[in-house]
Amino acid sequence: MKTEWMDIAAERSVLAGIAPFIAGVVVVAVLVGAMWLNSRVRAGEPRRPLPEEQPRLPEGGPVHEERANREPDEIPKSELRLTPYEVHGNMGSRPSTSQERPRWSKGGSGSFGSGGLGAH
Repeated sequence: MKTEWMDIAAERSVLAGIAPFIAGVVVVAVLVGAMWLNSRVRAGEPRRPLPEEQPRLPEGGPVHEERANREPDEIPKSELRLTPYEVHGNMGSRPSTSQERPRWSKGGSGSFGSGGLGAH
């Protein structure tokens, strides 16, 4: 009986056992390197704020939502094309005389392509 083939098979089984071990060592080395790089990056960042540096509620308590309808500004009529800064400038909208919320027509959702039947 020839033992050459058994010797070759034994050598290959040793290599087959060493290869996953080497791959595992490489993966662990990459993970350790990533953790080291992360610690260097975090060391360069500003420190976290202390608890006394955190934002606080105003003395009057939390601020609540305020609802108000506003009248839109009218665009001035002009022969020339207006740029965005010429349309409104620094003027804001003004409060509306009616504070009733605008509603869509019955059966409509107010959006295009809502998939419904719409108002008929």
